This record gives sequence, C-alpha cells and structure tokens, in this order.
Amino acid sequence: MAKVRVRKETGTLYLDFFFRGQRCREQTSLPDTVANRKKLEKVLERIEQDLQSGIFDYARYFPNSRMLIRFKPTIAPQLLPMTTLAAPTVQAAVTAPVMPDRPNFSAFAEDWQLENKVAWRRSYQRTVADIVKKHLLPAFGERDVGSLSREELLKFRSELAKVPGRKNETLSPRRINAIMNVTSLILNEASDRYKFTSPYYNIKPLRIPKSDVEPFTLNEVRQILDTVREDYRDYYTVRFFTGMRTGEVDGLKWQYIDFERRLILVRETIVQGIEGEDTKTQESNRDIQMSQLVFDALQRQLTRTGKARKYVFCTREGCPLDHNNVTKRVWYPLLRHLAFKLRRPYQTRHTAATLWLAAGENPEWIARQMGHATTEMLFKVYSRYVPNLTRRDGSAFERLLAGSFGGQEIASPQEVRHGTV
Repeated sequence: MAKVRVRKETGTLYLDFFFRGQRCREQTSLPDTVANRKKLEKVLERIEQDLQSGIFDYARYFPNSRMLIRFKPTIAPQLLPMTTLAAPTVQAAVTAPVMPDRPNFSAFAEDWQLENKVAWRRSYQRTVADIVKKHLLPAFGERDVGSLSREELLKFRSELAKVPGRKNETLSPRRINAIMNVTSLILNEASDRYKFTSPYYNIKPLRIPKSDVEPFTLNEVRQILDTVREDYRDYYTVRFFTGMRTGEVDGLKWQYIDFERRLILVRETIVQGIEGEDTKTQESNRDIQMSQLVFDALQRQLTRTGKARKYVFCTREGCPLDHNNVTKRVWYPLLRHLAFKLRRPYQTRHTAATLWLAAGENPEWIARQMGHATTEMLFKVYSRYVPNLTRRDGSAFERLLAGSFGGQEIASPQEVRHGTV
C-alpha cells in the first residue's frame, strides 16, 4: 500500500509505493507537517487511481526521478484522459510555496544581506554581493527559498566547476567553497525563520590543494635587499622582518608607528582596494616589535613621507600602494634579475616566521607577532624548514647524552642518514 513517510536523517517527506513489482521511494524537500502530509496524500490517491486504471505514467509524476530508466510509459501521453494530463506532478508539489508568506530566494537573500551588513567588513559585503548576483540569483532567484533540494545544490556545485574563472581557467575549489558557503548561510537562516529543513546537509567542502610555503633563506633576503630599487628597500625590509600581510603593510599609517616603544600597531588593512578595513581576525589586531633593521628602515622612510603623507608606504600622490602594480613592476622583475624562483610576495611573511624559528625565538612570541591564535600553525607549516638552518635535528640531544654517558660523542640520526660520520 502506498504511504507518505518521513526520512529520519532530514525530516523531509517521501512517497513509498510499488510499481511493476518494484518498490519506489520518491524523495521531496517538504518538511514533515500536517499540511504537507495532506498534500502528498492527495498526490498518492491520484497515483493509486492511475495504477489501478493501468495508465500510470512515472515520468509525468516524477520527471526528474532516477527510476525513469527502469520504467517506460505504458501508454502514449496523447491517449491519456484529460484528467490525468492535468494531474499535478510531485515536482510541482515540491516547488510550489508551502507557506503563502515565504519569499523567493532573491528576496530573502537581499534581506539577509541587509540584516548582516553591520557585522561584515566592507570587503566581505562586496564578496557576498558578488556571489549572490553572479551565481545564486541566476540559479535560484525566482524559486521559493524553501523549495530547493540537496540534489539540486550538488548539481549546482558541479556546474560551478565548469564556470570560467581568471586566466581562462575554471573556478578554483576555494572559490566554489566560498560560493557554497554563502548558499548554506542563506538556506540555514531561511530554514530557521520559516520552519523547514535546510537542504544543505552532508555537503562537505571541496578539498583545497595546499599552497606551497617557500620561504627565502637569509642569504637570499640579503641579495634582494641589496639589489632592489632604493625607494622600495625599506618597504621590503619591513615585509621580510615583521611578517606583516600585504594588506597590513600597504595600509600601514604613521599614526600606528610607535618609535618610542618600538612597536608597529596593526589596526587596519587594505582589502580589494578598500582602505581602513578591520584586520583579518581578532588576533591579527596586534603589536609587532621592531628589530633594529625595521626601526632603521622606518626612520629612513619617515624622512621621505612622514611629514606630508598619511601612509608609511605610498605613491607620490600619497595614496596606498597598489600591490598588483608593485608585484608586476618591482617584485617579479627583481626575482628574475637575481635568477630566483618566482614566488608570491606573501612568501616574505613565511620567511619572517622561519627566520624567527631558526633564531630560537619563543614560539608563543612568534605566533603573537604573526597574528596567529595559537602556535599550531608554526609547528604544522614552518617547523620542517628549521633544521637546515639551526642544526636542531637531534644532534643537540645526542651531544647531551654523550656528555652524561661516557663522554663519547654519539652521531645524530641526521648524520648517520647523510653519511657524514
């Protein structure tokens, strides 16, 4: 006997019936409510009538079902009674508004952005608006916000993987995850507000390939600073020896330079050309201690721009540096001239971390300088670069044991592997 049942995992209703000796289960996105059960029971009554009359057309009721490949229409559509041709499909029941006051996706997405605007950085507001306009509204704009299914979301994600991105490439996994994250936030909020089960469940983010961490050696840093244009030498000195992010150093203002206490106060950043943005995280809002090299570099820069400019590093007009322009016209030509492997300017931040670790600085102090919440990132990402610089590879422990047990120095595991003893 045909029944309306509820799927425990999602709380949504599905139809359970037999056709041609096979059990058929057709899922809907309707939550388990009395009204929705009555609606689907009426559809089941019609299905049973058609089954008994021998005129049941699976494709008419379930046009998107995977079961269609198993069944073929038993009668040509043009020969079906008018009442059957006019029968509502289950798909129609799924996409039709369940609540008369529930908005479509477009209207709800607009309200959701307005409500959250006060909590977002301006750059993130722009990112969300771009995602909604370019990707979500064309796909779901006119749909009832509660009518989407998990299968539709997965199909939408697979289609995103075919969308052209930058440099004629497809969208990256990171970008697709960002789009899907905004989708999930909208649907989850709508489901709480309008009391339906969000279809965004068990959809895991795409795996993002790890970006290479390729810090410069101290000798390479020296060559870069000795060779770079004089008007950018202090800029890169600060980048290499403070670990500041690109937006942080480009948005650095003189009001946040404390020469007396030798501190750089990271309070603002530039993101997507928007000045005065809050820092990336709460921990990113930090005080960086100046080394002597950084102190001297900022003193020299003060004589150039300090009295007349707001930004520490700026154009002749006093505007913040355009990092794309600097990268293309200064950074990459410099690396090519030195025959160094081309690496993003962000590697200056990684270089600072590895040099601090190599010098034996306290990991907690390094994490604070970098703006990390914990030391986990240091040990997870950077520690593998340290042994070659510090020789802290087990040999120190072996020397300690040798001094306490017998006085004979023991070869370290590294020395044994490399055949140096």
